Amino acid sequence: MLKSMTGYGKGETPTPHGSFIVEIRSVNHRYGEISVRLPRSFYAFENDIKRLASSLLKRGKIDISVQWDETTSANAVPQLDMAVARGYYEAYSRLAKELNLPQDADPSYIMSLKGVMKELAVSLDETELQPQLLTAVQSAVTALEGMRNREGEALADDLKARRKQIAEWSAQIGERTPQMVIEYRQKLKGRLDQLLDGIDMDENRLSQEVALLADRCDITEELVRLASHFSQFDEALGSSDPVGRKLDFLMQEMNREVNTIGSKSNDAGITNLVIQIKAEMEKMREQVQNVE
Repeated sequence: MLKSMTGYGKGETPTPHGSFIVEIRSVNHRYGEISVRLPRSFYAFENDIKRLASSLLKRGKIDISVQWDETTSANAVPQLDMAVARGYYEAYSRLAKELNLPQDADPSYIMSLKGVMKELAVSLDETELQPQLLTAVQSAVTALEGMRNREGEALADDLKARRKQIAEWSAQIGERTPQMVIEYRQKLKGRLDQLLDGIDMDENRLSQEVALLADRCDITEELVRLASHFSQFDEALGSSDPVGRKLDFLMQEMNREVNTIGSKSNDAGITNLVIQIKAEMEKMREQVQNVE
């Protein structure tokens, strides 16, 4: 099954201290190239992320962006400052005694006063979050692979249809070639009849000239090799391995055979078919550039 090299995936994993949000984008590239953008505190995990991504994504320019959203409760924990609370309580007791007020102060009221409750920053151990980070990366890669697979199926269908059309035109060229030699013999004989004006024609000489043309225009080998390339192309389309480079190579070989057929041809009908084949193969080549 073909895979496209373009796609997008997103993964998110919550933790007690916050959430990882990972986004992956991939585009065409001749080789496999992975770049990772991470918050500074998670730089140590860059190679782990690359190893995970490269185990599944073999080809393409892949950009991975990691966002860390830390929860408010994770930033700090409340801490009671007893010295400040005691100061407030003693001040309240003196005020209550002077003004003849109730001596019992509400603890919740004292806790609400400035400086009684403080927030102390929590020291976060990033290594404990590595599994959750890689889980988010895995989710993003899986989503990306899903999109690349769907696009790959569409690419395969398109390539199969175009390859089938090229095979039909190639068969027409094969059928046309013998008729081209016959027509050439008839045209050559007609011209010689006009030139000789009643003089007997050397049939052996005519047969030699026709045989030379047939030899120069013989495209049997090219058509056989082209058919072989078609078979290999179809086999690659059904492979589960990355075949983008192989398909690209086969397209070059197919194009070489078609060019040779065009150069050998001395027939307008075959030349027209070659032009159509080359135009269709150019569209195939553009599609193949997007295959992993």
